Amino acid sequence: MGSHAVTAASRATAPSIGLGDIERARDRIAGRVRATPLLRSESLSAETGGAVHLKLEQLQITGSFKLRGATNAILKLSDGERGRGVVGVSTGNHGRGLAHAAKEAGVRCIICMSTLVPQNKVQGIEALGAEVRIVGDSQDDAQVEVDRLVAEEGMVMLPPFDHPDIIAGQGTLGLEILEALPAVETILVPLSGGGLIAGLALAAKALKPAVRVVGVSMERGAAMYACIKAGKPVMVPELPTLADSLGGGIGLDNRHTFALVSQLVDDILLVSEAEIAQAIRHAYWQEKQVIEGSGSVGIAALLAGKLHSPGITAVLVSGCNIDMSLHHRIVSGEDVDVTAP
Repeated sequence: MGSHAVTAASRATAPSIGLGDIERARDRIAGRVRATPLLRSESLSAETGGAVHLKLEQLQITGSFKLRGATNAILKLSDGERGRGVVGVSTGNHGRGLAHAAKEAGVRCIICMSTLVPQNKVQGIEALGAEVRIVGDSQDDAQVEVDRLVAEEGMVMLPPFDHPDIIAGQGTLGLEILEALPAVETILVPLSGGGLIAGLALAAKALKPAVRVVGVSMERGAAMYACIKAGKPVMVPELPTLADSLGGGIGLDNRHTFALVSQLVDDILLVSEAEIAQAIRHAYWQEKQVIEGSGSVGIAALLAGKLHSPGITAVLVSGCNIDMSLHHRIVSGEDVDVTAP
């Protein structure tokens, strides 16, 4: 499972999100999110022969990068929109970010999730004051309830990735990485719906056009990878995986991220469940970091030798919201198979 070739059909016209939107997002969310550290990994540098640095976004207030986009989007709402409340679908981390940002702004928030979302993530969102509704067995099923709340109750939908303000907020990570490591040659980014990598690539390539941006997904249910291969958004089955936060489709009516990923992302790599588990172990024992499966895929790709000549590399590490009993089993060396019935 390796790289992709972007087809001519997939090179759609990109939406009008630019560096200025991302810079304004950074100013808007300043003081409400953390500027997370970028630290050199001696173990991964020795392993790969490159100079590997980890952008530790799992140290963000809500445990993942999702807080950036959610905060930017809520702060851009009008008073009328805030009064109607916000709703979104989530595999966990967007819901947590949206719930936190909504609580800070005094806005009602409902998060719709599928049965595949781990219980610890549901509880984390509820602890922030948001209402959680479990609907169906996929993000697409949960989206039906979101659409109903928008149509019948007038709530404002803030989706997890396909929204200009969400993309711009996530793009602030690109600014932080380039400022902390101007010599960076390659950036490895977890890839699901594409909001993170789209915003990050927009910012990074605006500042340094030659930088290589590589997406990493799991082999089981890598939606954006399948869509890029098909040259258009397609339906992809959502499957159990250690990288549960990377699950879900990109939407057949995708308006922003598919075009941006098609145009800006240089490569997509896929990693196996065993490689994800090994990355979680490495992060814990070698880096002293607790990282969920979705946030460890960049480390997994490096450890598996899937990135040739990494050079000066930044790996976006995000998501510490793993069930700690599962984490304990993995780092203790147990062969955890979440794909088993």
